[in-house]
Amino acid sequence: MMNLNEIKITPRDEQVLRLLVQGCSNKEIAVHLNISPRTVKQHLRTLFLRAGIRDGRKRVKLATAMFQKEEMNSCSQEIG
Repeated sequence: MMNLNEIKITPRDEQVLRLLVQGCSNKEIAVHLNISPRTVKQHLRTLFLRAGIRDGRKRVKLATAMFQKEEMNSCSQEIG
């Protein structure tokens, strides 16, 4: 399992990742955080690079690690 404490995660990265784990699309994340979908994509790209993630399976591991830190909330509740 991936240890999130070993990865540099900015507060904004963490907000993006939390919403991603809750099942939000990049567009939904952008609306919730009042940023562009392109900015969301850049946050995720940078986060994955810092974590040394180059393939999809490891991205799932990162998301799972984040999920284990959070209680499950639906994206619609966060946005609405």
